Amino acid sequence: MVADMASFADRTLMITGGTGSFGSTVLKHFLNSDVGEIRIFSRDEKKQDDMRHRLQRVSPEAAGKVRFYIGDVRDSQSVRDAMRGVDYVFHAAALKQVPSCEFFPMEAVRTNIIGTDNVLHAAIAEGVKRVVCLSTDKAAYPINAMGKSKAMMESIIYANARNGAAAGTTICCTRYGNVMCSRGSVIPLFIDRIRKGLPLTITDPNMTRFLMNLDEAVDLVCFAFEHANPGDLFIQKAPASTIADLAEAVQEVFGHTGIQVIGTRHGEKLFETLMTCEERLRAEDMGNYYRVHADTRDLNYDKFVVNGEVKTMATEAYTSHNTARLDVAGTVEKIKTAEYVQLALQGREHEAVQ
Repeated sequence: MVADMASFADRTLMITGGTGSFGSTVLKHFLNSDVGEIRIFSRDEKKQDDMRHRLQRVSPEAAGKVRFYIGDVRDSQSVRDAMRGVDYVFHAAALKQVPSCEFFPMEAVRTNIIGTDNVLHAAIAEGVKRVVCLSTDKAAYPINAMGKSKAMMESIIYANARNGAAAGTTICCTRYGNVMCSRGSVIPLFIDRIRKGLPLTITDPNMTRFLMNLDEAVDLVCFAFEHANPGDLFIQKAPASTIADLAEAVQEVFGHTGIQVIGTRHGEKLFETLMTCEERLRAEDMGNYYRVHADTRDLNYDKFVVNGEVKTMATEAYTSHNTARLDVAGTVEKIKTAEYVQLALQGREHEAVQ
């Protein structure tokens, strides 16, 4: 954990989409800290009830600091009501599944774009000090509806960051690749098929994807929380593997049942981009992370017509094709860092955060 937990002492943290994989992992890290209150904001009362009972069972002494708010980021009033008295916000609510967003793009617009605008306006109005928003590699050079909605979400973030700075609210963004074993991801599907003796279905063996675990996703958000200036974008340096090697790695751990190639789904890329050529030009290397500084230009176009900019992009984007590539053995070690995999090896995957 990279965060200075003292920053959260006696403060109120709100997590939108808080019953999801990310929110559940934040709770694991923060529950026994000195944080004053954690507000879980989401629209699914069943998931909230399940989380409440799990907390009461596992951490009864700390469960009382978690408060549950039923609401939807699409409804500005419900967001505003839940935001009162909040110091910090982790904005994780989103529609994330590529195929479903491809078939229902306006749903992605309502949640990922309009919902984010609602959250940020409420945060500024209620005097929230810091907001960290979660984005995805699919927002960089987007080709599918989910990625396009997330790209627009990022534009909403940067625009609101300018307004928020004047009001004392620091708004920033994080962007990361595939989070292993998060809800709807492929590794739990692979494990389930192996349990049933079925071959693993993969789209394109040469497809590459970044790999990070849920704890690393929380670390990225906490790093951004500590280091952000208004409008900054933070990216974690992450390794990648091919889908074929990922499937082989899961089989190395859980047993071989074979591989079946089924072809790409709607809107899938051969590789993902975490940082574009244009962003890389203004990126700062911070060790395990990149900070992409906010574009602080204004609408005074005249000076750019007269003077222009000589260099507008780097020669290469940062992608899952040119990052550190894991072989099968390296992928095995990486997937073993996921809590879901660790529990699945004991037959207890139902207990994992997802």
